[in-house]
Amino acid sequence: MAGGWKKIAKRIRVPLGFAFAIFFLWMARPSLPFLALSLVLVVPGVALRAYASGYVKKNRELTITGPYGYTRNPLYLGSMMIAFGFALASRSVWIAIALAALFAIIYIPVIQGEEQFLRSTFPGFDAYCSRVPRLFPRFTSASKGTGAEKGAFAVDLYKKHREYNALIGALAIYAALALRLYLSQAGVIPSGR
Repeated sequence: MAGGWKKIAKRIRVPLGFAFAIFFLWMARPSLPFLALSLVLVVPGVALRAYASGYVKKNRELTITGPYGYTRNPLYLGSMMIAFGFALASRSVWIAIALAALFAIIYIPVIQGEEQFLRSTFPGFDAYCSRVPRLFPRFTSASKGTGAEKGAFAVDLYKKHREYNALIGALAIYAALALRLYLSQAGVIPSGR
C-alpha cells in the first residue's frame, strides 16, 4: 500500500498544488509588511530551485555537486521555502498548517520513492546518503575533496527543466496577493481583519 501511495502522491502533487492555490487565495489576508517579509523565504527558495536545476541530470547520473553537496533534495527545500514564504505573506495560520500537512502527506512519500529509484539505479547512492542530509542542508559541501566538485551550473539544464516557471509562478502569486490587498483596502472584498 505504501508503494501505491508513493505513486499516487507523485501524480497528484501538481494538480493538488493548483487546488491549494485556490484555497490559499481565498484564505490569504496579505499586508504590505508581510508581503515584504515573505521575500526572505521566497527569493532564496526560487534561487535555490533555479541553481539546483542547473546541476541535476535526471535519471542519467547521481548529482552530488552544487547544492546537491549540501542537501539531497534542494528542489524540494526550495519549494518548501517558497510555500512557507507565501504562507507568511498570507497571514493565515490555517494555510501554514495545511501546507505542513500537504508536505508531509505528499512530499515524504515522493522523496522516499525517488530514493528507492536512485538506490536501485546508482551504486554510490547509499554512500552519498551517509554524507548528505535528506532535506535540511549541511554547512559545508560533502562533494569537496571527493573529486566530484568539478560539476558546474549549466544554463541548458536550467532551461531544459523549465525552472523559470517557479519564478513566473512566484510573480503571479505576488500579483494575486497584491490585487487581493488592493481590493480589500478599497472595500471591494472583505479584509477579514
